[in-house]
Amino acid sequence: MAAPGQLRKRDAGPRVYPRLADPARLHGPVLDRVWRRLRLDFTGIAVATLFFCWSLTPSLLPRDWLFQGLIGGINAAIGYAVGVILSRIAHRFFLDSRRWWPLPEPWCSGLRVFVVVCSVSVSVVMLVYSAGWQREIATLMDAEGTTTSGYIRTGGLSLVVAAAIVLVWRGLREVVRWIAGRLIRALRMSIPAAMMIGIAVVTVALVLLVDGVLLRGAYAGTNQIFSLHNSTTWEGAKQPVAPEKSGSPQSHAPWDTLGYEGRSFVSRGLNAQELTGANGSLALEPIRVYAGLETAEDPEARMDVLIDELERTGAFERSVLVVIPTTGTGWVNPTAAQAIELVHNGDSALVASQYSYLPSWVSFVADRDKAATAGKRLIDRVHERWLQEPEATRPKLMVYGESLGSQAGEAAFDSVRDIRQTVDGVLWVGPPNSNRLWSQLIERRDPGTREVDPEYAGGLTVRFATDAHDLHTTEGEWLSPRTLYLQNASDPVVWWTPDLLFTRPDWLKEPPGDDRTASMKWFPFVTFWQVSADLTNAAGVPDGHGHNYGTFVLDGWIEVAQPEGWTPADTERVRTVLEVARDSQGPEK
Repeated sequence: MAAPGQLRKRDAGPRVYPRLADPARLHGPVLDRVWRRLRLDFTGIAVATLFFCWSLTPSLLPRDWLFQGLIGGINAAIGYAVGVILSRIAHRFFLDSRRWWPLPEPWCSGLRVFVVVCSVSVSVVMLVYSAGWQREIATLMDAEGTTTSGYIRTGGLSLVVAAAIVLVWRGLREVVRWIAGRLIRALRMSIPAAMMIGIAVVTVALVLLVDGVLLRGAYAGTNQIFSLHNSTTWEGAKQPVAPEKSGSPQSHAPWDTLGYEGRSFVSRGLNAQELTGANGSLALEPIRVYAGLETAEDPEARMDVLIDELERTGAFERSVLVVIPTTGTGWVNPTAAQAIELVHNGDSALVASQYSYLPSWVSFVADRDKAATAGKRLIDRVHERWLQEPEATRPKLMVYGESLGSQAGEAAFDSVRDIRQTVDGVLWVGPPNSNRLWSQLIERRDPGTREVDPEYAGGLTVRFATDAHDLHTTEGEWLSPRTLYLQNASDPVVWWTPDLLFTRPDWLKEPPGDDRTASMKWFPFVTFWQVSADLTNAAGVPDGHGHNYGTFVLDGWIEVAQPEGWTPADTERVRTVLEVARDSQGPEK
């Protein structure tokens, strides 16, 4: 015969475990009625507060209250889910076997009040600290910092975001229960089996909805939007008249087919007269060759147009021919293009091609294979034609790639050795963490060197730099052809990876780079969402920080190209010209 206490537990009927105590046993107070409506879990609230406070710790870039509120809400919802799971486990394997559980009044109500008050208090204190951390990061980047009073709004927004996520989850749970109930009534199915089928049905429906409808629909809609943008023209762009430019009257690539970024690329930059004035010596008219998506019907036909353009403009007679795999929309960094032309005094040819209507961040998520294919096709075709020129007179063949353009360009090479056997130098800027060659080099870096500022094989063939100082302090011989990666310590494009969800990367174990605060720590789930949020504003910071490399590309190009007779005074003269040109021509993107 069972003990009386056991009979009481068995006769009490099914119990709901997500709460510290069954609200139905609590009588009278308004707090109890509110709690019954909210159906919240004590442990869930506590862990949600912990995750929210983690999200307030500093990341790579300064964030305003709006971004922080979004990230804080997502992390709080994740924390709440973790807390609910821990609560269920505690009830099942420990608390429900104790006679003193659930706690009697007034202990239960008091504990509820204690958890809520502590959660609110700790969150407010962390918001104050977080505002200070944001100002610390802003100071590192010479940016404007936030105010504590303004940053407090983060708490309210995070609460709204977290509540919305929890409500959606509860709605899905109710759908699962509804399906399970119908199966039990119609087929006399067991509860576990019916619940499993309900979960499977909802999961499949969500996958089909998200992947088959929402994502593809969003992709198609985004493509349509940016294709319309592609037909517009930057307000400062004018059709070139110089035959050395694609889009000119003599060009095989008509002006109206080049797209928004192509028209911007061929119309910007300094002409021969301006280069002569800037450098103090007679300059050539620089060559810029470009093919847009509408220049030809298919990718191979566009490559044919590019080769025709290179031949028409005399590109193979210049001292340097630079292949530029572009970002998603076909964007070429105007500062980099002008830096190359200034360094070579117009004795240069730049060639690029558009492969998508989509901006880099969309292409990175949805169309990376397309970028890699386009980059390889461009470099291979130009290299194939370049080889037909006499070795003694053909120009140096070099490659420049930025952001997704570096990933597209890397696809043309199997290894650093392949790069050295194919071209005369490569400059990669802001490489995404998923770059294949970059990742291999980082993984195999010399022992004792930091991930943020690595050294590979003593810097003999390939080097990495976080600022201009790095370029001039690395000792040892650097063989030609040279490969150089520029990567800011605060660039989220370089350091973002899904591995941040569960693994602390080396760059967060090691001493920080110059523009990353030492206050940044790694937390599971949280750091991933923080760096993901940084991606949205990666280029919206001052030069030399985040994904904005400014005139640092000039220093990198000089190291890779090794122009004869070049001096530090020449570098600063060109830097001044670049800064003036950028201010006068408007924003780069």
